[in-house]
Amino acid sequence: MDRQNLTLLTDLYELTMMQGYFKNENANATVIFDMFYRTNPLDSGYSIMAGLEQVIQYIKELHFSDEDVSYLRSLNIFDEDFLEYLHDFKFTGSIWSIPEGSVIFPREPLVKVIAPIMQAQLVETAILNIINHQSLIATKTSRVCYAAKGDGIMEFGLRRAQGPDAGVYGARAAMIGGCIGTSNVLTGQLFDVPVKGTNAHSWVMSFPDELTAFRKYAEIYPHACILICDTYDTLKSGVPNAIQVFREMRDKGIHSNFYGIRIDSGDLAYLSKKARKMLDEAGFTDAVISASNDLDEFLIDSLKTQGAAINSWGVGTNLITSKDWPAFGGVYKLAAIKDPSTGEFIPKIKLSENTEKVTNPGNKKIYRVYEKESGKVKAELICLEDETFSEDEDLLLFDPLEPWKKTRLHPGEFTLREVMVPVFKDGECVYTSPTVMEIRDYCAKELDTLWDETRRLVNPHNIYVDLSQKLYNMKISLLDQMSEKDG
Repeated sequence: MDRQNLTLLTDLYELTMMQGYFKNENANATVIFDMFYRTNPLDSGYSIMAGLEQVIQYIKELHFSDEDVSYLRSLNIFDEDFLEYLHDFKFTGSIWSIPEGSVIFPREPLVKVIAPIMQAQLVETAILNIINHQSLIATKTSRVCYAAKGDGIMEFGLRRAQGPDAGVYGARAAMIGGCIGTSNVLTGQLFDVPVKGTNAHSWVMSFPDELTAFRKYAEIYPHACILICDTYDTLKSGVPNAIQVFREMRDKGIHSNFYGIRIDSGDLAYLSKKARKMLDEAGFTDAVISASNDLDEFLIDSLKTQGAAINSWGVGTNLITSKDWPAFGGVYKLAAIKDPSTGEFIPKIKLSENTEKVTNPGNKKIYRVYEKESGKVKAELICLEDETFSEDEDLLLFDPLEPWKKTRLHPGEFTLREVMVPVFKDGECVYTSPTVMEIRDYCAKELDTLWDETRRLVNPHNIYVDLSQKLYNMKISLLDQMSEKDG
């Protein structure tokens, strides 16, 4: 999982189309593909970009090995001249992307690929696979962390993830989204992120009694002593025995900076409040109460509302699988083809009877518009690559689906920032990925630019994603041309 050749991590039709372009050399023009998504997952007001580092690694190592070519030959659908071409294949295009950890919104390009169409087609599936998965888990995590209102969230869903890769890279995405650590040791090794964990019910059950199990654990890990208290009876046995061990540690002069209990079943609100009272009365007011048991953002939010005395949360299945929304929904669509005679990109548009599936044409970039006073995101402005906007001039924003809805911003009321950055230029990587913990810090700052109304879990306010007037006019013109052809 650390380093592997993923060249054949693609759908067969990408390769059959490649051969078609190869056979029709004039058809192998330089094109622009946009990767974007249409709807925020989880009924959220935003999403989190994740997975770019793995996309970069994939592109760097993109090549057809002898074994790859031999396998493709065995399918009996590819000609020998095309297979010989694959031996020397190399990605020579350019890629722009929104950085990992950024807040992102529907319909804006997350990744823009500019390359000969053979190359751009080949990379489609892997880019979608990587970005879709990690962005989904990072988004889910950010919602869970928001519900916890500053309490630490630990990811520990590896055993429930859909396979090793989903467990490892899901945990990476969870760290980006705001987790303080993961139980996944391989993720810790690969990405230098904190690994955390305590013990299981089996530890307690393996000893003659609960108190002995607690004592033995405390002897080995006196400075990271979290005792699981629901193996037999949380309030009659688990918490009293934990208190007994904490007293013994105190009497021996052991002052742990991190100790407490974990509850993994039962009424977490009721049990945590009772446990908190027992711990406080015994003088252990700084003891942590950690909870697990099929948690998600809605249950955590409910428990917080009920006054649960929990300040550390372990979230597994519902986070690592994004159980209530299992797919991100990113797509990869052709936006422009370069005219070889002029060097200009000719915009392309995909039509659909579903309005939300009509694509935005052309070579595009994104400006993020902030309200100057608060620093919060006001809107996204998708425009053409050759357009520029200034904070010293009025900025007119309008809804591209309902263009009569307009907002005019005046100088001094807003700031602008271009969102996409160059990642590959003519086949060479020009971008250095930050560490996962650096991306996590960046993501926290990005989330601070969202309004509370956008971050709320239910019925959030949606950030407007607008088109520039020039891009809007281009889109309408192409739609008119297509309707005239149909007529």
